[in-house]
This record gives sequence, structure tokens and C-alpha cells, in this order.
Amino acid sequence: MRHETARLTTPTALRDVLAERLEDQPSDRELQEKAELAAEINQLKQEQDAVILGHNYMEPALFHTIPDYTGSSLELSRRAAEAEADTIVFCGVRFMAETAKILNPNKTVLLPAEEAGCSLAESISAADVRKLRERYPGVPVVTYVNTYADVKAESDICCTSSNAAAVVESLDSDTVIFIPDEYLAKNVAQQTNKDILFPQKRQHKDAEAAPAGGDGAPSDPDLIGWEGRCVVHDMFQVEDIEQARQEHPNTVVLAHPECSPEVVEAADHSGSTSSMIDYVENTDAESYLLLTECSMGDNILGENPDKNLLRMCWQRCPHMNQITLQDTRRNLAAGQYEIDVAEDTRRRALAAVERMLDIG
Repeated sequence: MRHETARLTTPTALRDVLAERLEDQPSDRELQEKAELAAEINQLKQEQDAVILGHNYMEPALFHTIPDYTGSSLELSRRAAEAEADTIVFCGVRFMAETAKILNPNKTVLLPAEEAGCSLAESISAADVRKLRERYPGVPVVTYVNTYADVKAESDICCTSSNAAAVVESLDSDTVIFIPDEYLAKNVAQQTNKDILFPQKRQHKDAEAAPAGGDGAPSDPDLIGWEGRCVVHDMFQVEDIEQARQEHPNTVVLAHPECSPEVVEAADHSGSTSSMIDYVENTDAESYLLLTECSMGDNILGENPDKNLLRMCWQRCPHMNQITLQDTRRNLAAGQYEIDVAEDTRRRALAAVERMLDIG
């Protein structure tokens, strides 16, 4: 989504935006400070020919003021590929900024935080992928876009949570390696009626054959998975949904596909962050419960104040939470934390990312 507020460069105008869209109203002083920061960032952006991409999980004061475009990983990957500005500032986590650099090798790509990692991306390495290829020669590798560039470089094609099943079904192969998200792999297995095997689990225990989406070891698996999980989505349980429905019988539950298959099955709708946003905006339920990163619910509510969103948040993503207005201003002013990807890695990763974008 394109944000017109990203063109605003006066603190007064941005203060009005924040006052309208922040549910948890800060003090007048804090509101003014945030507005002044946002105005300075938008001015710097114009002076330096920069574009800011903001993921749907960004904190509300940032989300509603400085990104030229907001969206899911897939949407922002497309925006990165189309970017005309000299500099791309990615308000997200490191693997997202790496993807922007993969698509734009001649542009400066900045990440506002020095770390901003990802528990899921850190669950697998390029060496792990090479070992899987050795163990299953000739089997194509589908890699979730929530991975680092060196892992993408070892892959045949990337996917997002919105097109994962379509990517798997696009391959002319009886067996597919699908990494690294364990829950997304299980949900894809159920969507596509495939059996799934987790080689890591077999190292820990002798497993009996199990139905599609299970943790067992089918003798002839269709999908070969990996035991990576998102630290946020791993927290949600079926019991949480049951309790919410007891207290709010008419609520509609939306779950991200990085949640467990049991949670996804118990929900009313499952999809990417953009899919969840579209669902809320285009339906008229008594209330909604979003099982995903906390800030996204706040951001939806800021643009849809007529909607009733229930809260079930224990913590923000500790990695997304590292991106702030203060750090974005410092990052853009100093040109710090520039993302670089070795050319050989970039070139091989690009092939996997472009195949993903072709599928859409």
C-alpha cells in the first residue's frame, strides 16, 4: 500500500495523523517529538532520493508516517524490485533488506538497526541446505523468503506465506524440500494433501508413519521439512482461541500460516499479513482476533477505527521492535548499517527470488 503521509514534511500535519491513528495516545510532548522525528525523516528522504519500505509489523508511530509503501514480504519484495530511488531504507528485519539488495545490486540499501535478525531465519544455514541436497539428491528446494541470502542462494525457488502452496504445486517433482518453517510446511502439506517428513526429528526418535502434516516419518514423503519456528507465532495455542470465543462468541479468528496447524485449523481464516488486513477491511464482523505480531492489529485499527479488534499480545517481535523512528532518522542521516550481499551469493539468490515473483 502506498502511504500519502510519507510526503508530509511538517510536524503539525504529521502530529494530526498520529493523533488520529494511534489508539494508545502518548502525551502531548511525546506526540510532538514523534511528529518532529517523522517530519525530519521525510525531509531527509526527499533530499537523499530515498524510498522507505515498511513491513506491516512496524510500530504504529512509524507505520503511519514515514514508509512510502507498507505491506507483506511479497508486496515489499515487488516494491523493492520496482524501486527507482537511489537509496532503499527497509523498515523490517535483515532478511527483508537483503532481499531488496538482491533485487537492486546497484542501489544503497539501509537497515535502521544493526541486528534486526529473525528467529526463523537463524534456524537454518546454507550448510544445512547443502546437507539436505546431499541427502536427497535431485529434490528441488523451496525456501521461505524469511531466510538469509546465503540460504536463498542454495535454493531453487523462494516462497512467501501467501504463495507457498502454489510454489510447491508449480514444481514438477514428486518430492520437495520445504524449509525452514515447520508450521508453514505442515500447513502446506495439509493444503496440498501431502505427506511430510522432518529429518531432524528422525535423528531424535524412531517414528511411525503419520498422516500428512504430522511429525512422523512416512516411507515415501512428498515434503521434507525443517524444524524452524517464528518466536511470536509459536506462542499461540488452540486454547487461546477457545477462550476468546467463550468471551466473544461472534468474534472472527485470523491466524498467520506460521502458527501451528492446530491453530490454523481452529481459526476462521488463515493467510499472510496482507490477506488478514484485506479480510478485516472487507468483512463486517462483530469483532476480530488476529493471531500474529501485536503491532499489526494496532496498524489496522489506525486505518479502520470502526473495527473492533481484540487483543491477545504477550510480546512484540523482539527483532521488528528494534526498528524505531529515532533509529531510522539516524540511519538515513548517517547512511549506516548498509546491507551488502556478495555477488556470487546475490546472483544465485536472485534466481530463486525472481522465480517466486513470477508466480506471485
